[in-house]
Amino acid sequence: MNKNESKYFNTAVKMDKALIELLGRKDFEYITIKEICESAGVNRSTFYLHYENTADLLKETTKYITDSFLSYFSDKEQRSVFQIEKCELKDLVFITPDYLTPYLTFIKENQRIFKTSIRQFGSMNFDGVYTKMFKYIFNPVLSRFDFPEKDRVYILKFYLVGITAVVMEWLENDCSEEIDTIIRIIIDCVVGKSGMKE
Repeated sequence: MNKNESKYFNTAVKMDKALIELLGRKDFEYITIKEICESAGVNRSTFYLHYENTADLLKETTKYITDSFLSYFSDKEQRSVFQIEKCELKDLVFITPDYLTPYLTFIKENQRIFKTSIRQFGSMNFDGVYTKMFKYIFNPVLSRFDFPEKDRVYILKFYLVGITAVVMEWLENDCSEEIDTIIRIIIDCVVGKSGMKE
């Protein structure tokens, strides 16, 4: 990355972080370009070098959050997700310490981002991200485990809502419990204690 690319990237990250910080306080539709520029420490002309409007920045910020999240996973975990048809079934079980540790580490280290993402789920188009993940990851995984197609969306919602509820409670307590404790709770909820002992 050359100096100009680096400067451009750093400015974009500043604006992503500024928008995340502002979204923690107010809904997206009430955030102005002026507020974003003040929070990021850039001028208005710099904003317009990068984006046409706040919706463009929001789209980039969503990608910034998603990329940041994925960076917590090892190459092995990322490869399993993108080789669903080829890998062994055991590698497609995501309710394990291998997958939950990076997930929960990201949340603990980025509490504000995660809370903002949940609060602004619709405006940040995470429902679109979810739709793509269901189509390209979760649906094919559930297919590999022979779940009937008509049941898959319900099964996935059960998992996601349950795990999100545990995580939100953890966030309410400022992530004071150890990550290993939260992993054990999630696995106990999904598998059950008897399943853990087999």
